[in-house]
Amino acid sequence: MTDSKIRPFLMFEGNAEEAMNFYVSLFPYSKLQAVDRYKAGGPGREGSIRQASFSIGSQTVLCTDSYVKHRFTFTPSFSFYVECRSEEELDRYYAALVDRGAMLMPPDNYGFSRKFAWVNDRFGVSWQLNLA
Repeated sequence: MTDSKIRPFLMFEGNAEEAMNFYVSLFPYSKLQAVDRYKAGGPGREGSIRQASFSIGSQTVLCTDSYVKHRFTFTPSFSFYVECRSEEELDRYYAALVDRGAMLMPPDNYGFSRKFAWVNDRFGVSWQLNLA
């Protein structure tokens, strides 16, 4: 039996590089791992992301800029769940992620957590922030 790798894969429509750079700059111990761009004459816009990988903490995430226009985009039914060690950390992530995004649940005590927030960022990716 072989070990399968299971990783989140985010499909953007032209702003994958901007999103990757934002996430890597926001979360400590994050980095770009590999970037493969569309070439001239290829199916995607030259220079856009054919496939890339980056890490957020210890999680590797794959992404692409789809050259096909789809009738769907990101949905909160998939989200990144971030366990924050302090209120300050949660508040910092919340402020950065909700900027030009959308608040789904504002930071508050919802009974299941001392402080929890849920946002869609400016790229449409959903994030749950929990005070651990």
